[in-house]
Amino acid sequence: MKQKIYSRIDEIPTGSADDSITSGCLVLEGGGWKGLYTLGVLDCMMQNGINFSATVGCSAGALSAIGYVAGQIGWGARIDLTYRHDQNYCGIGAMKRDGGITGFSYLYRDILRQMPLNKKRLQDPARRLAVSATNLLTGKVEYFEKGKCNLSKAVQASATVPYISRPVMIGGVPYLDGGCAEKIPFSWAQQCGERKIVVVRTRERAYRRDTAPSVLTAKMYRKYPEFVRSMDAAPAQFNETADLLEHLAGQGEIFQIAPSEPVTVTRFDGDLEKLGALYWLGMHDMEARLGTLRDYLQR
Repeated sequence: MKQKIYSRIDEIPTGSADDSITSGCLVLEGGGWKGLYTLGVLDCMMQNGINFSATVGCSAGALSAIGYVAGQIGWGARIDLTYRHDQNYCGIGAMKRDGGITGFSYLYRDILRQMPLNKKRLQDPARRLAVSATNLLTGKVEYFEKGKCNLSKAVQASATVPYISRPVMIGGVPYLDGGCAEKIPFSWAQQCGERKIVVVRTRERAYRRDTAPSVLTAKMYRKYPEFVRSMDAAPAQFNETADLLEHLAGQGEIFQIAPSEPVTVTRFDGDLEKLGALYWLGMHDMEARLGTLRDYLQR
């Protein structure tokens, strides 16, 4: 049976970003399949020669960051919109192989043979890349930077969804999704020393989270009380960060881009046409704000 793919897959752009480096830090929020919005934004940036010197991603944002730092236009979107319904990439095959909803071994060993990465550019030390993951023992977010870690393992940890996935072990320590403790990895950007910070959101700017604690978290992770505390605190922390980003963007201290329409795509959405539409929304939103972004970067 032929695998279902996005109807407009051939319209997704391809090509390589130019070799320029734009001084600044790019911050990529997570959000599961809502990350298609991010991929549209990033492809537009690459098409227009905006290639940041530092990138940090959380969860889906960590996966999106790989193709961006490698300078491969359309790479991430083509993977997601081609393999979304491949059970080895997202589904029971992934659960059997990797103990989680995303098939990282399938991605690294099989998909990358069909859609290889520009590893030379990805590994360029002039292009910093960090991804976040949550330490189950401490409940704290930790950042893993390219060149100082096993990047493939760190990305897997960053995007390993709680409740339905087995923790990823790094150095004998169990890790889960970076968003469990910090959903927008803004703190790394504040520490990285760049004068310019650009934040890509996956929900509309007005979105805020319910702060009620989860009974399921307390039951499933009772062996990790610090992790439970972090999970319970994360929604309020997200709301505080969202408010801070609004303030900083209003003051012109950062640049923030978020969906211009309400996002109806869910974390595990399988509607390829909705996912494709979200990608194009990201592309068009970024196109509409290119002038404003360039002005911010040149100030």
